[in-house]
Amino acid sequence: MTLHAQRAKASLSSAMADNLAKQIEEGVLAAGTRLPSIREYAAASGCSKNTVISAFEMLTASGLIEPRRGSGFYVARRVKVATEVEEARSLDRAMDTVWLMREQLQTNPDVLNLGEGFPPIEWLEETRLDQYHQRVVRTGVASLFRYGSRFGYLPLRQSLQQKLAGYEIEAPPSQIVLTHGANQAMDLVLRYFVKPGDTVLVDDPGYYPLFGRLKLSGAHIVGVPREVDGPNVAALERCLVEHRPRLFFTQSVGHNPTATDTSAAKAHRILQLAEAHDLVIVENDALADLRPRSLTRISTLDQLRRTIYIGSFSKSVSAALRVGFLACNTALASDLADVKMLVHVSSSEYCERTVDAIVSDGHFLRHTNHLQEKLRRATDAAVNALRKLGADIFKVSDQSLYLWASLPGWPDSMPLAKALLERGVILAPGAVFSPGADTVSGFCRFNVAYLTDKRFVSALQALAP
Repeated sequence: MTLHAQRAKASLSSAMADNLAKQIEEGVLAAGTRLPSIREYAAASGCSKNTVISAFEMLTASGLIEPRRGSGFYVARRVKVATEVEEARSLDRAMDTVWLMREQLQTNPDVLNLGEGFPPIEWLEETRLDQYHQRVVRTGVASLFRYGSRFGYLPLRQSLQQKLAGYEIEAPPSQIVLTHGANQAMDLVLRYFVKPGDTVLVDDPGYYPLFGRLKLSGAHIVGVPREVDGPNVAALERCLVEHRPRLFFTQSVGHNPTATDTSAAKAHRILQLAEAHDLVIVENDALADLRPRSLTRISTLDQLRRTIYIGSFSKSVSAALRVGFLACNTALASDLADVKMLVHVSSSEYCERTVDAIVSDGHFLRHTNHLQEKLRRATDAAVNALRKLGADIFKVSDQSLYLWASLPGWPDSMPLAKALLERGVILAPGAVFSPGADTVSGFCRFNVAYLTDKRFVSALQALAP
């Protein structure tokens, strides 16, 4: 075929595809309509079958039609997809879980993200990730080209053994499984324990990405009200009697979003209830490096007999490395490592080697001390900023990444969040942190590092009547 003939054929195919696309867009050809066969269409149009095939391939690639084996081509049932900008700005769906997770992954300097889940980048830059790359390459070049162990890189697990010993949790490397962050650790636990229809208890308010993951697994989610000193143990006991759950996900230290810590008395009572009702407690301690070591952890009291401890380096080193871990009894650790291998093969040994190089360096302790000092100053300034606005702070902390507070005149924080979104300020409204779909909350989670930004007050003043 000459070049001229090829161009003519392509032009005819494009024209045919454009004509069909117009009919589909205007509704002349409704979704589900079966198109004439290639042979029939070629005969009716007076062109070759190859021309029709090219046109149909264009329409298939654009999602307008779809082939069905043994039946022909049909007009596809399409769902209108918004652009990335439209999705980010859609006020109708802006406050769901996935939206908030997406917003936390964006780095738009023109937007003030008071709902941000991480410390500011400049707080973490002193870890100097760049200086560890050559060390990792020199000592473990094979890790750049192979899968790692199902448990994860042994020297990092040995470092974590020492880290956990600082919390008085005894956990040899055989009880530690490295993961792609704390979220994968939770995912492994869910895959192992939870079947569709099973009841799982969570903090309410609590860690909202967990709620979405539980819904995907088909679990029945029941919230245990969070108080200033930890979960409401009377409500927990009622839930255990009524629902007979297998798991309770909770945060004992630096609770997200309320900035509360579980008291020693409540931690003991929770363990007593767990023993009586055969409950496994999953303790998420992702903020451990930002809080004092001396605070009570349920896993310390239990020594991982009926607790699963989950940790992460996302808040103290880098979320981009995606390194977390879980610690539990030896038999369960082996089972969860197998689940990890089946689902993900392994975690990244390169990233694990990098984290181990960082945490085994004496500089890391200084880094976490500096982080905590920055957090103390930021928390103090944030508390003062909220008090000037007349806010009700759920628990005034002297050192917490988040504050849980409500602003006067806004009994439901959802309309406030939507109004501020139009003015370039992102809030994390309270309803997102509750497992109940119809929850109304006046509270929001505020990241203390950003609360003194003048854009927040200016945006609030713009809403005043």
